[in-house]
Parts: sequence; C-alpha cells; structure tokens
Amino acid sequence: MNTALEGIRILDLSRILAGPWCTQNLADLGADVIKVESPWGGDDSRDWGPHYLEVADGEERLSAYFLSCNRGKRSIAIDFSRPEGAEVVRRLARQADVVIENYKSGSLARHGLDYESLSDGNPGLIYVSITGFGQTGPMAGRPGYDYIFQGFGGLMSYTGHPDGEPGAGPLRTGASIIDLSTGMYATAAVLAALIERVRTGSGRYVDLALSDVAIAINANHNLGYLISGRVPERMGNTHANLAPYEVFACADGHLILAIGNDQQFTRFCALAGEPGLASDARFASNEQRLHNRPALREAVAVLLARKTRSAWKEVLDGAGIPWGPINTLQQAFDDAQVRHRLVRQMLRHPRAGDIPCVRNPLLAGDVSAGRAPPMLGEHTSEILSELRFDKARIDALKNAGIVAGD
Repeated sequence: MNTALEGIRILDLSRILAGPWCTQNLADLGADVIKVESPWGGDDSRDWGPHYLEVADGEERLSAYFLSCNRGKRSIAIDFSRPEGAEVVRRLARQADVVIENYKSGSLARHGLDYESLSDGNPGLIYVSITGFGQTGPMAGRPGYDYIFQGFGGLMSYTGHPDGEPGAGPLRTGASIIDLSTGMYATAAVLAALIERVRTGSGRYVDLALSDVAIAINANHNLGYLISGRVPERMGNTHANLAPYEVFACADGHLILAIGNDQQFTRFCALAGEPGLASDARFASNEQRLHNRPALREAVAVLLARKTRSAWKEVLDGAGIPWGPINTLQQAFDDAQVRHRLVRQMLRHPRAGDIPCVRNPLLAGDVSAGRAPPMLGEHTSEILSELRFDKARIDALKNAGIVAGD
C-alpha cells in the first residue's frame, strides 16, 4: 500500500490540519506531495505549541502539531502573492495530478491559482477546495476552526454531562474530530477522482466544507432526529441505544463495560455471580434496560466494584464480553497490542534526527524508511530544479524574496 500512489503528484496548498491530514494520507500511500508554504513562517501550525522538537543547530524547531500531519512531504517556500511566485505555482500545477487547498473562497483566484485557471492548462487536474462553509450559500467565505464546527454541526449539543450532574454542559471532543474527518473525506474524494479520471480522462473540482462534515459525522444521531423529531441530549458516558454501555468503577480504577446484546448481558450477570439480574423484568431486554437505566447502573456498579480491573479482564475476556481500560497515552503506547502492531515508529531527518511518528493504519509493518516532515523550504531548490530552473535563476528568485529555503 505504501507505493499504491507512486507516480501521482500532489500540490499541497493547505495549512493546519484538515488539508495536511489528507495530503499526509496520500504521501503515506506513495504520492509525491509538494507542500507550498509562505516564506514567512510557513504553515501556521509550525508555531503551534506547546511541545517542540528542537533541531540540533538551535536555529529551528518543529512543533509536535506540525509533525503530526506533515510527514512524507517536500516543502517549497514561495511568495505567490507576487506574480513571479504565482507563476512558479502554476508551473507546478501543470505537472500535478491533484491540488489541495484550504484558502478563503475566491482568494486564490486573485493569483490565477483557482481551479478554472489551473485546469485550463491541465484538464486532468483534480482540485479539492476545503473551506469552513463551502463555496456557496449565505455563510460561504466565513472562516472557522474545528471547535466552531463541533458546535455548529450539533456534536457538542449531545456531548457532555446532562443538566443536574457535576460538570454539566456541552463539551468538545479532545481531538479535532471535524478537521480529521474532513481530511479523511478529502482523501476518499481524491482516490475516487483518480479512479474516475482513468475512465473519463477528465479531472474534477471538489467543494468540501467542514460544516457539511460536521453534520455528516453525527451518523445515527442524525437519523434518530430525522425519524423522531427529537434532538439527542447530553448523556455523559452512557449510550443512547445500549445499556449497560458506559464507564464503571472497579476496585482499583475504572473500566468501560460495553454490553451489545441480551446474550452478553446474561453471560455478564452469570460471571458476576448474579444470574438472576438478567431475568429481572426491568433488565431482561436491552429496551427494558434503557427504560430502567438508573436502577441498572446502580446494580452493575455494585458488581464491578467487587473486583480489580485485572480480575475483570480475565473474566470478561474469557467470556467474550466487550470491555476496555481508560488509558493515558503513555499506557496506550506501552500496551502489548499496540507495540505488536508497530503503531509507534521513528523517522529519520537529516538535520532534526529521529522523529517519532504514528503508523498510518492503512499501512502494515515498518514504515521507518519514509520521509520525515520537512523543514520550511527544505526542498525549494530541488523542486525548482525539477522545473528546469538553473542555479542562477533559483538564486535570483531567492535574492528577490520570491522563494526561500535550503
């Protein structure tokens, strides 16, 4: 899989997370990704700390945020607000299969870098625009970050503890789930468009909005509302459709018990020493357990508090009952299964040294031979040379401040 897109060139005009997450996926699959950055600081996330990897010479540093979504790419620093810089980007686009950008609607058209301008010289070009609210509609052009869309799309309205409980109120997810989901939708769109191009010979323009994604990922909650007319409410750690399916305290900490059907609940009650609980009329079916959730929670909490997590692990694993720990990241990376799957790996950068990374789940095995995230403008001269710019011309562009790097 790590060579599946070999020979495909991606021109990455995106910044921060949604676009870079997409282009990192494509780089992991073997595409040549050229990341175009501003000479003045580059991708915004290069400065998003805390947590920086200091480079040995002390002149630069790489933020953990930037490192998380930019491996496998080559960086060229271009000021495309100037005509000469825009022309360099257009030349790169003529050799590209895909352009990914997340600029405000209409801003790239001022530099002749919009889809209409670039596809005129490259009819097979696939062009993906990622914006907050899309290219059309009353909110088109309005900016926004992931947090905004977690609220806008409804996710936060049913995430958090219900009124009357400690800490009640809406909560965002700890990860930038809208950005990451948009990056995955963009990845799927690019792969589909590449397949379509084989059949038709034509490229495609894709208008992808974080606001659309924020609605889409509500999934079953969307259909629950559309069918019933009832909006989902905050339920803390419980599940709207299954019970018991939440966090419980055991003798030495907490675990997640995830009972998915009546048979699992019957087995759990027997193993916990209370087989009669499964035949109690209040709990005999999942529907009844949902109706009587407070009483169910109280009864299950008493049972789980009797044993340690390790004791429950042995019992529940042996019976095929889904459960899980609540790990810190340290515990997650130290887990035997995670180590076996080679999730944590290292990439080698010629200046920054060893850089930790997380293996793309699409790939298997050792990926440590891959390209590390780039320094700003690290590949400027290399990429310009591929455009047949000689050293004198490259030096002239650098001296004029149109390009930077190396």
